[in-house]
Amino acid sequence: MKEVVLDTETTGISIKEGHRIVEIGCIELDNLIPTKNKFHCYLNPERKVSEKAFEVHGYTDKFLASQKKFRDIGEQFLDFIKDKRLIIHNAEFDLGHLNNELSLFGKKKINNEIIDTLILARDKFPGSPVSLDALCKRYRVDNSKRTQHTALIDCDLLAKVYINLIDQKEPTLNFRNRDDEIKEKKFGVDYYKKVIAPTTEELKKHKEYLKKNLKKNFF
Repeated sequence: MKEVVLDTETTGISIKEGHRIVEIGCIELDNLIPTKNKFHCYLNPERKVSEKAFEVHGYTDKFLASQKKFRDIGEQFLDFIKDKRLIIHNAEFDLGHLNNELSLFGKKKINNEIIDTLILARDKFPGSPVSLDALCKRYRVDNSKRTQHTALIDCDLLAKVYINLIDQKEPTLNFRNRDDEIKEKKFGVDYYKKVIAPTTEELKKHKEYLKKNLKKNFF
């Protein structure tokens, strides 16, 4: 099953107060590798953005007024996520707003399989901060571009965090040799994750590094 990392930005938190979605971002993953297949749009929420939401994403009412409305992109969005597992940080929030938009659009609620990375992080690191920024820091994911919350940037960061949360390293493309070509023909795969054991010299240097830096970093 392919996966979609999904994020939204809104005019505010509460659906009951009439808040709406202003941006949707989706990045498709195939075997944990981002594909070129993305979905992104800004939306006219047909209402004003709250001050707190503006501080988060920076989208003005003037900018959003010229964008498409959800009913203009609803079918395209549903086609994009069809039969794919959704990866969302704090899924309750995003799904609540998306299902509200779908209801206004005359569609049923999203019934895709959902993985909530917030829940994964809470289970893995009980009592520790589990915001997207905190998880980026924990896994040394560069989030310097996240000066404000934008859906596609957040999706890109979450994809990297997700791979770490499920204890997978990001797959990397390797130069192919004859054995690789045979494997590709037999199994239809186009990347490999190789485990390389450290040498005796590398282990020695690692121990020396820990001895010199452990006390400095933690005390």
